[in-house]
Amino acid sequence: MRHVELKTLDVQDFSSIIRLIEETSPDEIYNLGGQSSVQASFQQPLYTGQTSGMGTMNLLEALRLIGPQMRVFEAASSEIFGMTDSGMVDEGQDFHPRSPYGVAKLFAYWSVVNYREAHGLHGSNGIMFNHESPLRGMDFVTRKITATLAQIACGSQQMLVLGNLENARDWGFAGDYVEAMWLMLQQDKPDDYIVASGETHSVREFVNLAAAVMGLDIEFDGDGVKTRGLDKKTGRQIVEISHDFYRPSEPDPLVGNASKAHQKLDWQPKVGFEQLVTMMAESDLERAKNGQVWY
Repeated sequence: MRHVELKTLDVQDFSSIIRLIEETSPDEIYNLGGQSSVQASFQQPLYTGQTSGMGTMNLLEALRLIGPQMRVFEAASSEIFGMTDSGMVDEGQDFHPRSPYGVAKLFAYWSVVNYREAHGLHGSNGIMFNHESPLRGMDFVTRKITATLAQIACGSQQMLVLGNLENARDWGFAGDYVEAMWLMLQQDKPDDYIVASGETHSVREFVNLAAAVMGLDIEFDGDGVKTRGLDKKTGRQIVEISHDFYRPSEPDPLVGNASKAHQKLDWQPKVGFEQLVTMMAESDLERAKNGQVWY
C-alpha cells in the first residue's frame, strides 16, 4: 500500500499537488501540512490561512479531479473548539476557534466534510488534541520546557522563560495518535474522530515533572507575570514569566472525549502523561549532555 504525507510546501501549490499525486498514485494521503503554531498564527494569519486552510482545499480538489478513489486523512485540531461551556468535548460540540490557526483548521475540517458529502471522497478528520514526542519542534511549549531545563541541568543555560503557567492542555503521545490516524483510513466509511487522552494538565505540572526527571527541584512564588521558579538547592531563579508568551486570546481548557475512537476504531492511547513527559525530558537531557539540544 502506498501512502503520502503532505507537508507545508506541498499543500500551497495546486499544480505541485496534482503532480505529486500523479507521480506516486497513493492509496492513502495523510495531510499534516500547514503552519502549525497557534502562537505564530497571530503574527502570520494570512500564511496560516493559506497553508492550514486553503492548502486542504487544494488537496481535496486535486483528489476530486484525478484521484477520487484515494483515501485522505486531515489533521484537524482541538483549536477548532476554542471556547466552550463544558470542559469535556466530543464530536458534537459547537465550534468557536480563538486563533487564526483555529479558524484555518475549521475551514479545513468543513472542507473535508463537504467533499465527502458532495463528491463521495473517503475523507476523515482527526480532531487531534495536543500530541507530543521527543521530536516536537522547539516552538512548542512542551519541547521548549524539556530542552531548556535540560540545558539548565547541564549548566549551559540560565533561564526558562514561559507564559501562563496555569494554561491546561490535553496532552498525549504522538505515536499513539498516528496509530489512530492510520486506523481511520482502514474503515469502510470515512468519519470524524476526536483523538485525545481524556485528561488535562497545566504547564506548571509539565515543568515540575520534567524538572524532577532532570534532578531539579523547582519552587514557585509570586503570581501571574511576577511568578518566579527557584531552584530549591541553590535558590537561583531558573523560571521567568513574560507577557510576550501570552496569547491575545486563550481557548478554554478542553478535555477530549475520544469514546467514538475507542468504540469504532478500537483505539486506546498507550502512553500516559507522566510517561510522556519523562520520555521527552530524558531524551533532551541526553541531547544536552552531547551538546545536541537545539535543532
